[in-house]
Amino acid sequence: MPEIIFNGAAGRLEGRYHHAAAGSPIALVLHPHPQFGGTMNNKVVYNLFHTFVNRGFSVLRFNFRGVGRSQGGFDNGLGELSDAASALDWMQTYNPSAAESWVAGFSFGAWIGMQLLMRRPEITGFISVSPPASRYDFTFLAPCPSDGLIVQGTDDQVVAEPEVAKLATRLSNQRGIKVKYETIAGAGHFFEDHMDQLNGHVGDYLDTKLGRKS
Repeated sequence: MPEIIFNGAAGRLEGRYHHAAAGSPIALVLHPHPQFGGTMNNKVVYNLFHTFVNRGFSVLRFNFRGVGRSQGGFDNGLGELSDAASALDWMQTYNPSAAESWVAGFSFGAWIGMQLLMRRPEITGFISVSPPASRYDFTFLAPCPSDGLIVQGTDDQVVAEPEVAKLATRLSNQRGIKVKYETIAGAGHFFEDHMDQLNGHVGDYLDTKLGRKS
């Protein structure tokens, strides 16, 4: 994947970008917590990236500030949200006729992605993998502005599955919003032996939303 460098509020940010045909949908993929080893090369992030690529999206994954070759330092979510907004701006510059905009995130990246969703009305769909509902406040999703998919492992030792289930139920109960909730039995936080199942749930959801599957 071509390496790209773009400007964020704290300096240059490092990313990997796949460009599809003009008018294709775009997707931004956000990585887990920078202070616990999270990078754009995380296996879940990498697999999400390629699931979008395989469905004809232009896709960007990047390192938050202070990770890899990205400048700046960890900012407890506020700066990372700014980074995500800068990344979406960059994608929109190169994809002015994009049919749809999606955001996907894993763990901490899911929390950032859902905040970005609230601030950018052009985002039409989301994928949240192991959103840290037991660690961060998600009450800002009132109301949630778009449909989406939440995927959670039942044996996650970092994010409690019952808390994620509560989040999914609360969002699903909002009028006019459809949030699909999928659990993967036996999967831990990083889906080490369950990546094919994760890819399957995400791929099936995208196929349905793109009109490729009934």
